[in-house]
Amino acid sequence: MLDVRRLRLLRELSYRGTIAAVAEALMFTPSAVSQQLAALEREAGVALLERTGRGVTLTPAGIALVGHAEAVLERLEQASAELAVARTGLVGTIRIGAFPTATRTILPAALAALGRDHPRLEPMVDETDPAEVAPRLRAGDLDLALVHEYDFVPAAADLALDTEPLLEEPMYLASGTGGDSLVRRRDAAWIASKPGTLCYEMTVRACQAAGFAPRIRHHIDDFAAVLAMVAAGQGVALVPELGAADPPEGVRLTELPMRRRTQIAFRRGAAAHPALAAFTAALRSSIPVERPRGHPRPDLR
Repeated sequence: MLDVRRLRLLRELSYRGTIAAVAEALMFTPSAVSQQLAALEREAGVALLERTGRGVTLTPAGIALVGHAEAVLERLEQASAELAVARTGLVGTIRIGAFPTATRTILPAALAALGRDHPRLEPMVDETDPAEVAPRLRAGDLDLALVHEYDFVPAAADLALDTEPLLEEPMYLASGTGGDSLVRRRDAAWIASKPGTLCYEMTVRACQAAGFAPRIRHHIDDFAAVLAMVAAGQGVALVPELGAADPPEGVRLTELPMRRRTQIAFRRGAAAHPALAAFTAALRSSIPVERPRGHPRPDLR
């Protein structure tokens, strides 16, 4: 009989590529991960890994087994959801990942609604960049997360996860007086998020699509701080609608033909879990109505 915990390690290796990365993510030692994978090979009766110098790659049998592992883990999530439905009332914790804009604009009202309707359910929020969400959901560190993607930075596919659309919002060019398009700001100083984040990639790729590479002067993740820097004449920036709800004096917002889409992500098979369903309902009831500069409410999906 194949051990489910070892199957989970093999699946994680298929995503992360190295035993060291799997060990770091799941808080094991590399030797412990190697021992568990060796035990899985003995259970399977075939080689699952091929040693290549100091690294490893999956054999065809290993790749096939990862596909079965995805199906097994999905069914376990479905079983957990069905058992939770059979219980009376919602009790326990739900671990939620969210990016900073959502933490500030969406989550407070959603958490308040959840507390009114399900007082025995304890939400625990961990602010994290969407680029870090997928491995944390797979590892079980999070039960649900808010993630986003941009027109120029689509979300990477992950067979272990499912998503549901939550809202769609336009992007704005935040600037002082002067040009009101990306091309007219090609020579300006730019303010962008830290490298490695989706927001940073969005800024770089949007400018590249307009025919230039942005000269980034400041790296700031918080959009309120970004707008304050724009007001201080420190550069221009791309800001999503939820991040531009209350621009300071002197900041001009020009809507661009670009969108940001926020989604609810969770492990595949967990969609019917009542705790996730309850929080999803609270989220959908908590989308803010106020829009910057009198723009309409975002497109709810």
